[in-house]
Order: sequence, then structure tokens, then C-alpha cells
Amino acid sequence: MLALENVVYEYQNETFRFDLNVESGAMMALIGPSGAGKSTLLALVAGFIEPISGSISANQQNVVGKAPYQRPFAMLFQEHNLFAHLSVHDNIALGLNTSLKLSSQQQQQVQQAANQVGVDGLLDRLPEHLSGGQKQRVALARCFVQSHPIWLFDEPFSALDPLLREEMLALVQRLVKERGITLLMVTHHLTDVKALASDFAFIDQGRVAVVDKVDKLDIQHSHPRLQAFVRAGFNA
Repeated sequence: MLALENVVYEYQNETFRFDLNVESGAMMALIGPSGAGKSTLLALVAGFIEPISGSISANQQNVVGKAPYQRPFAMLFQEHNLFAHLSVHDNIALGLNTSLKLSSQQQQQVQQAANQVGVDGLLDRLPEHLSGGQKQRVALARCFVQSHPIWLFDEPFSALDPLLREEMLALVQRLVKERGITLLMVTHHLTDVKALASDFAFIDQGRVAVVDKVDKLDIQHSHPRLQAFVRAGFNA
């Protein structure tokens, strides 16, 4: 579903080189030390930055050179990026039509997405009247209402308290499985990886050092730097 082949990016005399394959329906977590290149990899996939060489393919179509809105991805980040002057309904509707002129079928899609994430009673509210968790639910609904088969998450729940983060992860897992979505997610929380992901990619020093199933993510892994990272993460 998603493939990076010899993708090279340079920034401030630092070179990143990524190779990664994500199968259809996988929930892939990108983990690794701070500054290793996790968010850089995600930004390359999203189209926020462009590589100097290599290919990025989504469903066997090269997306390099395409603007973010032209790529088949729905995105959710730590900052929910809701528009303060728009209602919950209209913030979700932006995922369908930026003009906010919706057909009756699209109106039903907004309602359905709001129902599925539990904000159907908040559709007339402005973001300033929502809690942090409610704002992230709205952002998730805007992500969910789109027809894109691949979701990109960059630490979307890291600012939430542990109980709310656990609830949101369970919600994402349910929605992803219901829709058959392929998920690529950056996270610093190994507990989140264990709770949600099916696979992980360990990013180290600007490279994809290890790709494996999530049940292999432990201190017994054969890769020494991954061992140390996991040990530090679970002891934090």
C-alpha cells in the first residue's frame, strides 16, 4: 500500500535515507530516539517536504512532486488544527469539501463520522467550547470522513492524559479495522505501540534500522540499539 524506495533528504548537512514498505491494512508505528528522523519520514510521505531522490508510492502510484492535498492521505497531528471560527460540523465537513457546500449524502457522512467518534451532540459548538479530548475527536472525525485509504498520524494524542489517550487509541483501532485503513503513526509512547500497532519501524540515525511485527518489540530483540531504546522506554 505504501512504499519508500531509496528516499534521500538532506537538511542542515544531515542526510536521511529511507526504505520502507507498509502492507495494506497494517498499523505501522514509527519509533526511535528524538531527532532520528521519524517526523521527517512522515513529512516526506505527506508531501510537506520533498526528497532529492527516490520514490514514494501509494497504492503503486508515485506521489513525489504532488502537493499534500493531491496525495491519498488523511492526516492527524498533535495540533488538531481546527478552525476556530467554524463549528464542529463545518470543521468535519472540510474533510469532504473545502467550500462547505455539501450534498445530502455528504451531510449524512458528517453525521455518521460525528456519531462514530462521539461528538454528534457537539456539532453546533465552536472549538473554543470543547475540551482537548473533544477537539481531537473532531479532528479524527474530519480524518475519518475522507475516503483516503491511508492515515498519517504524528503524535496526535501525546498531549492527552493517559486515560483519555488510551480511549482515543481504542477508538482509532476500531475505526481503522472497520474501514480497512492503512495507518502510519509516529509515537514516543511504547505502550501506545503495543496497544494499537500491528508492526513497527525503528528509525535510527536517519535510517529505517528495523522493521518487525509489534510482538517482537522487546528488550530481547537482536538489534542492540533497539534493545536499548525499548529498555529505556519501558523504564521511563
